Amino acid sequence: MNWRCKHTWKKARTNTLWCLFGCSIGDFGTIFYFQNIEHDWSSFEIMSLAIINGLLTSIILETIILLKQMDFKAALKTALGMSFISMLGMELSMNITDLLLTGGAILTWWAVPLMLIVGFITPLPYNYWRLKKYNISCH
Repeated sequence: MNWRCKHTWKKARTNTLWCLFGCSIGDFGTIFYFQNIEHDWSSFEIMSLAIINGLLTSIILETIILLKQMDFKAALKTALGMSFISMLGMELSMNITDLLLTGGAILTWWAVPLMLIVGFITPLPYNYWRLKKYNISCH
């Protein structure tokens, strides 16, 4: 496989950024919420919910974007099928980074950019490979 195609890397970066945007809304929103309320949830429970919410918001965002090209059922199926592995890798890498840097379920001004960078880089090669191999894109 040719890993030097600039056009495919550009498309993979765009797709990955959309995925990162969708995942970050649910993930960071959940962690932020728990940082600002009294609760007895463990970091593991919060991070698990953050991952689930990140996956859900990304699927919702991608489905909305795909509605411009297809009907709802096809858009939802495409959003679930094409990018779930990418989203899961992104979510896990972001939350593992959070865990390693802050102890978990804590958003700080210095950890968030690192979480986003790791969340972007982790699925990028997979997204490139998928585009190159199947010529399938979610955006």
